[in-house]
Amino acid sequence: MTTPLVVGVVGPTATGKSDLALDLAEALGGEVVGADASQLYRGMDIGTAKVPPAQRRGIPHHQLDVLDVVEEASVAAYQVAAREDIVAIQRRGRHPVLAGGSGLYVRAALDVLEIPPTDPGVRARLAEQAAAEGTPATYARLQQLDPAAAGAIEPGNTRRIVRALEVIELTGRPFSATMPTRTYLQPTVVLGLRMPRDLLDDRVATRVRRMWQQGLLDEVRHLETLGLRAGRTASRALGYAQALAELDGTMTTQQAQEETAAMTRRLVRRQESWFNPDPRIRWLDALDPHLGDRAVEIVRAAISDNGAHG
Repeated sequence: MTTPLVVGVVGPTATGKSDLALDLAEALGGEVVGADASQLYRGMDIGTAKVPPAQRRGIPHHQLDVLDVVEEASVAAYQVAAREDIVAIQRRGRHPVLAGGSGLYVRAALDVLEIPPTDPGVRARLAEQAAAEGTPATYARLQQLDPAAAGAIEPGNTRRIVRALEVIELTGRPFSATMPTRTYLQPTVVLGLRMPRDLLDDRVATRVRRMWQQGLLDEVRHLETLGLRAGRTASRALGYAQALAELDGTMTTQQAQEETAAMTRRLVRRQESWFNPDPRIRWLDALDPHLGDRAVEIVRAAISDNGAHG
């Protein structure tokens, strides 16, 4: 029997990925796997636009609500857990439908991607050396140790240069040996959603206003009792950091909403830059009135093709 095809739904924030993932899972017989770093957190619902359980159409969802707000999200841990979910779904004879806008999380789940180890002490020491010596000298050291990695990293990107040197020191191998290629781990079809920039910006503004109307401040007050401020990752999430500032009195409601919208627009640009160059993604118009039918048609064709070659 052919292993059920993996399906991905990607694209910028506010393009409707969650709804399309539900449509696909319902039509194909699938289960949804989240690929959104902020949706990993229990209780972070309104600010992450998490689909409420009552609206999930009885379709199982995975990689939602798996971390407490005091815990730090990790791509490496997510990779292990998401891949286990994908395999388990396939063993049930169903299609995993991965949906999310966190580009690195999507690739960690779907691609041949080795996530090298990290050591905060080593990284701190290398960062201090870079600050003392200057970025050009640090980059020159990387050029000597790993020319291929140096060629793929901007000479002024100190953080990435330090990360490459950290991996070389910890593994004894070139950092370039762990750099990703666009190769799926197993047969996969990925659909991308896009829409005109001005309309997407309007959607972002509407979404942010709705977050406050739906009670984001109350949600954040509750999360504070669970240690939100101690959670380095959760407390910095879009909307949550601004809501905390409003509760502290350092921002007005209008300022908090405007900053959240502005930072979300910047996130959208980064997401577009991440996903757009990937030639494997089948792009669809998020505003197409027949979007669901078109997406199902593409995936069914890919399933048929996979079966023919399985």
